[in-house]
Amino acid sequence: MKIAMLAVNPNLYSHKRLKEVAEAHDHTLDILNTKRLVLDVSVSNPAIHLDGQMLPKYDAVIPRIGASLTQYGLAVLRQFEIIGTYSLNESVAIGRSRDKLRSLQLLARRGIGLPVTVFAHDAKQVEKIIEEVGGPPVVIKLLEGTQGVGVVLAETEKSAKSVIEAFSGAKVSILVQEFIKEAGGSDLRCFVVGDRVIASMKRQGAEGEFRSNLHRGGSASAVRITSQERAAAVGAAKAMGLNVCGVDMLRSNHGPVIMEINSSPGLEGIEKATGIDVASKIIEFLTDNATRKSNRTRGTG
Repeated sequence: MKIAMLAVNPNLYSHKRLKEVAEAHDHTLDILNTKRLVLDVSVSNPAIHLDGQMLPKYDAVIPRIGASLTQYGLAVLRQFEIIGTYSLNESVAIGRSRDKLRSLQLLARRGIGLPVTVFAHDAKQVEKIIEEVGGPPVVIKLLEGTQGVGVVLAETEKSAKSVIEAFSGAKVSILVQEFIKEAGGSDLRCFVVGDRVIASMKRQGAEGEFRSNLHRGGSASAVRITSQERAAAVGAAKAMGLNVCGVDMLRSNHGPVIMEINSSPGLEGIEKATGIDVASKIIEFLTDNATRKSNRTRGTG
């Protein structure tokens, strides 16, 4: 099978692992720099070019699109879909997950646990916003933030007002959420492939840090999750329409609450924490489903 990966940095652990596993299974995997791809959008012959050359036909594509490249990356992925390439995660599903507010609305509609969250345009209602999420401390998030960047813990009403007003003055969109104190600066990352959680880890924030992201000095260890947490992770993935994702949740007094759904989750932390060969499970899922799609297209399945 011929596989393309959309990624900017081929040297990342996750990208090297997926390529290594694919090639060990006798597939070819080309890592294509998303920024350098040019789309030929036409009715008769839609195509994708790299350095002036038309790309060959790929059976499947693995989108590893960074948050800063979301819009162009999704346009490229849609072009692959138009020409009939099977995508590990479809463009519309990634788009849902990258829109923090929309993803929370979709989860709420499905009855999946969430922290109390408020989104408002008028910063003059700041007192009401803070009251709606249960009062300080509150977590304030930029809608465009990632890996813990653009996330602020406001300990008092005064500091919350200052942060909300500052973000409002900068014309950026924010969410205000209740602070889950009982989580103790830790969260769970559940790695979903298909319709099941194949690995899970607990991430603990560094001393004095309420964010548990490994990029911010957090630590990770394997963890046994409950059936309720497993159902929440799978339900969150299905709500987005994602085949492969990392679902981040907190253990609250009222059950698991979903914080974020990552459509391009890193493999290094979870593989090292759990000892599970996550890359192989992804490649197996990809090749099985790409083959089924190909068989349906030929009318043999």
